[in-house]
Amino acid sequence: MAERPAKDYWTHEAYSTSASFVPELATTILQWLDPQRDDIVLDLGCGDGVLTAKLKESCASVTGVDASANLITAAKKTCGSRAGLSWHVQDCRYLDRWINFQEEGYTKVFSNAALHWILRDPTTREPVLKSIFDILKPGGMFVFEMGGKGNVAEVHAALIAAVVHQGIPLEDARELSPWFFPSEGLMKQMLEQVGFKIQRMELEYRPTKLTMEKDGGIEGWVRLMGASFLNGLDSSAKREAVVREVCEVLRTVISHEEDGSRYLGYVRLRVLATKAV
Repeated sequence: MAERPAKDYWTHEAYSTSASFVPELATTILQWLDPQRDDIVLDLGCGDGVLTAKLKESCASVTGVDASANLITAAKKTCGSRAGLSWHVQDCRYLDRWINFQEEGYTKVFSNAALHWILRDPTTREPVLKSIFDILKPGGMFVFEMGGKGNVAEVHAALIAAVVHQGIPLEDARELSPWFFPSEGLMKQMLEQVGFKIQRMELEYRPTKLTMEKDGGIEGWVRLMGASFLNGLDSSAKREAVVREVCEVLRTVISHEEDGSRYLGYVRLRVLATKAV
């Protein structure tokens, strides 16, 4: 499969402009996490640290990890580093190689809107989930929200088609996708295979309003979230053609006529799984 581009295209500015709704819509999964004063939490794919810092208000210790050095730098700058709050640059596909984990383990591992990136590579899915299981204390919880089957299907299909129109073979275009959106059944199977017990799981269709900021909206979303598709093309002209095509194709599909707002069809998979005592 195609690897994610080596270039770190994530920035705090682009993320806040095009995807500021991500931490704002995490209320449900935070309720499932139910942070307690004695919790030691690992936040996988913490991004710019907004939720991570919020968690620290209710927990003894929170560690945020993310593959993006840009976002970890932003988290340190915005949220700071202090007792019980730390940040690490780490490709979460290779947690088994991470040397900075809490030796005594974590009471909870948390992830919001990151696992559909982290689990994209089929060859690292089981090792990632096994590593999470292993670093949890007995009785610990793994609580996460990610894109589920059918997530952002309209823009996903439009991106594949637009890349094909620029001369990329269909199968290669599919492989440029950076996402893994599993069904409930597949995720249950994967988690149970490494030892987790599913306590709660749901799949929710949640149309999500895109930002209205300059450089945001559907164009900003495509440039940031769809960067793997764009970086698979060999010229800036082709990349710009893909952005234009996707935005134009989706214009009436995702727009609300009454106010001009635009929504993408987000599908959220939420899971609470536990490790036996």
